[in-house]
Amino acid sequence: MAENHEKRLEFDIRGQICPSTLLTALREVNRHQAELRAGEAVLWIHTDNRQSTATIPEAIRNMGYLVEVTKERGHYCIVIEAQH
Repeated sequence: MAENHEKRLEFDIRGQICPSTLLTALREVNRHQAELRAGEAVLWIHTDNRQSTATIPEAIRNMGYLVEVTKERGHYCIVIEAQH
């Protein structure tokens, strides 16, 4: 996932809690919708809020995107891209 894309859009929302994290993620997906849907970009969201690893992927998948969550050193990465 997210290997062959031209642009990697990263947003660090560590320190924020839900629902702020969800609202930020939705805003960024909507703002970059054209690039995401065209497969020109992948959105990376860095969060340390565990609840966000459930709420953000659920909402974004309902919008038709692929979502992958990984645990990094001390935080989570939520990667969002278009379905192929």
